[in-house]
Amino acid sequence: MHELGELAASAGASILGQMISVRSKPIAATYIGKGKVEELAAMVAQHDAALAIFDHALSPIQERNLQRLIGCRVLDRAGLILDIFAQRATSSEGKLQVELAQLKHLSTRLVRGWTHLERQKGGIGLRGPGETQLETDRRLIGMRIKTLTRRLNKVEAQRSLRRRARHRTPIPTISLVGYTNAGKSSLFNALTGAGVFAANQLFATLDPTMRRLELPGFGPVVLSDTVGFVRDLPHSLIAAFHSTLEEVSTSSCLLLVNDFSDPEHSELKLEVERVLAEIDADDVPCILVNNKIDLLDEPARSATDGEGRINRVWLSAESGEGLDLLRGALATLLGEQHQQKRLRLAPGAGALRASLYQRCDVIEESYDEHGHILLTLRMDQADFGWLKSQRQSKSLWQEILVSEHDQSEAFEKVLSRSAL
Repeated sequence: MHELGELAASAGASILGQMISVRSKPIAATYIGKGKVEELAAMVAQHDAALAIFDHALSPIQERNLQRLIGCRVLDRAGLILDIFAQRATSSEGKLQVELAQLKHLSTRLVRGWTHLERQKGGIGLRGPGETQLETDRRLIGMRIKTLTRRLNKVEAQRSLRRRARHRTPIPTISLVGYTNAGKSSLFNALTGAGVFAANQLFATLDPTMRRLELPGFGPVVLSDTVGFVRDLPHSLIAAFHSTLEEVSTSSCLLLVNDFSDPEHSELKLEVERVLAEIDADDVPCILVNNKIDLLDEPARSATDGEGRINRVWLSAESGEGLDLLRGALATLLGEQHQQKRLRLAPGAGALRASLYQRCDVIEESYDEHGHILLTLRMDQADFGWLKSQRQSKSLWQEILVSEHDQSEAFEKVLSRSAL
């Protein structure tokens, strides 16, 4: 109920009262029992309320019956979240995604509007067209949904092209995920100095933002701030924001930001993990960030898993305490994913050299006395797999000797049979 009140306040509502109903199962017609309906109608009349918000998903018939019995508009949890998203969307893609989700939600909740044409009447000149408004509205909404879907497919294709272009560069992407109002935007600002909007309210951030971040001991990365998750997030929203959420599933690693000051932070973390599994991002390497330790007077610290890797960090984005621990943990995690290799290319392998510059992080380049190109690279397993597939499919290599991290080892010998 506290979270529902925060959602309503984020939407701009003034809370006049609340009511809790305990039942073994909902009533098909009104969701709550007859006595609770009468009690709610009395509260609405007493406070002259204009809206009643239910913390559950209501069917269209339940919404219609409740509105008729209590005398004010009725909104369920999904409709409330959709309204907040509609207020916060600023980018063109975000507006398209929210409108599509709203129309899909609205298509099952159409009611009559042309009361003067709503029914057939007897007598000459009194025969109206009947209840055709609902059919007209459904057809118009269906046409609009098709238009929005086509536009979003085009935007998704453009986003996919940009994503592939980023993947051709050697800079890994880190995504901030977490429950809404866990402090993701504050942490994003503290790490990058971006100055994006951050407020103590639910869904303060809707459109994703990306900034460059320099990690000591590793190099540049791209940090992405994403929309927060919430309990019972409408499936229409998850579907509409699928292309945006794909940025999370394709990241090099995730920072799961958790409001450690919230008594229910463990349950909220499980909700975030459930949504991550729904968007196929549960296999992405993740560091748990327990934020807001300044509210509990907790010290900044880190913890490791069974293999000695840092997988949890306690910090405060507001005070900056513990940010260095997080930077170090990220540098270590990404350093394990991106191993350092040393290659020697034949003088005629210019195209191969260009491909390596596009896909990998070239740390150093030099030439020996025979004109061979000596490269020191940082690459992940995917890039190294691509390197090996080039040898297998095109027979470009005469010899590849995989080196380890030790810089004192000999260069890998990669001799191209012909210029690419």
